[in-house]
Amino acid sequence: MRAVAEEAAVRLADASTDEVLAWVAEEFGYRTAVACSMADAVLPHVVARHLPWVDTLFLETGYHFAETIGTRDAVESSMELTIVDVMPRQTVAEQDAQHGKDLFARDPGLCCHLRKVEPLTRTLAGYEVWITGVRRDEGPTRADTPLVTWDEKNGLVKVNPLAAWTFDELLAYAEEHDVVVNPLVKDGYPSIGCAPCTRRVAPGEDPRAGRWAGLDKTECGLHT
Repeated sequence: MRAVAEEAAVRLADASTDEVLAWVAEEFGYRTAVACSMADAVLPHVVARHLPWVDTLFLETGYHFAETIGTRDAVESSMELTIVDVMPRQTVAEQDAQHGKDLFARDPGLCCHLRKVEPLTRTLAGYEVWITGVRRDEGPTRADTPLVTWDEKNGLVKVNPLAAWTFDELLAYAEEHDVVVNPLVKDGYPSIGCAPCTRRVAPGEDPRAGRWAGLDKTECGLHT
């Protein structure tokens, strides 16, 4: 699969979103998973045009905003997809008992690993390709995001079909196609993670500036 990914990365480097997803559907079919944070449902909506009822992974960390859970439920009830809740091995209470309360405030890297990275890695073992909504305009760490790449860490193909989209294009697509958007997006949260580690973004700030604000941390580890 590495060779397939490397060949496609070159051939599809400047392809459209639909061209990339048509390739995924033909090459991998339903051995595909979509990762969705439920900031919006644009990514699964776009993918569903090629793979209706595809598995859509939602990381149920136990720390989500109520609006995010509401978005997840609205997406599940209104779209042609199959939501798979990806669960950590421990509940928040069990994690607190082992590591102490509010691990996210003392060791956010470990908290992200336990509640996001390890559960997703375990779940992705059942697929050959995963599709993410990572965009280049989200910040410096994502500026070089390719449309197709080989994910060495997880041992599968990673596809970022919205990499070249802007935030405004994302919102315009959602409006045009009546796609569910998390209400927090219009309340100053262009990037939405766990509630304790996400704040509003000020005008002119990097879209991901509200994630782990004040800490030397810009990624949860899923895309690094």
